[in-house]
Amino acid sequence: MKISILLLTMGVLTCSATGASADSDTDKLREALRAATLQTRQLEDQRAALQAKVAEAEREKAAAKAVADAAKAETREAKKQYREAVDEFNRRLAERDETLEKWKVAYEEAATVARDKDAARAKFEGEANAYKASTKSCVVKNKQLITAGKELLHRYQTVTIGDAIVAQESVLGFRRVEIQNSIQETGDKFLDQKVSP
Repeated sequence: MKISILLLTMGVLTCSATGASADSDTDKLREALRAATLQTRQLEDQRAALQAKVAEAEREKAAAKAVADAAKAETREAKKQYREAVDEFNRRLAERDETLEKWKVAYEEAATVARDKDAARAKFEGEANAYKASTKSCVVKNKQLITAGKELLHRYQTVTIGDAIVAQESVLGFRRVEIQNSIQETGDKFLDQKVSP
């Protein structure tokens, strides 16, 4: 633009040298120069306005880039936090699974021990019931033995000398048979009370 102004000015100076007929041409050239100067100013104003717009656009672009960069940084941070949260969740889930597996194993062991204890308790209860029944039977038989023993002791204590002589009598042997039967009866009572293992 400055070059065109210079050329225009040189044309005006050249025209002024040619004389009076050139006055009208000079006026025309002056008018053209004024118009060119006005147009140059307008163009300069437009250029300044456009440069201001470009500068504003550059500022807006820089601000938008800063906002975009901040958004990208926030996005990266959010992704990082998300990955960390997912990793933490997966770690806790794995720990929970391990703990659950340990509890399952411990529960199975406890259940096995409980079943074994219940089986042993049932066995011991059965044995205890058998021993109780056996003990009751032994007590009853013991009472009968004591009774038989008392009877035998009573018979022994009530034997007199006459009974001993009669028992030795060999002619008829009734008394001897009676005594032997009594001894056999008492022996049977004792044998009946024998407890079998």
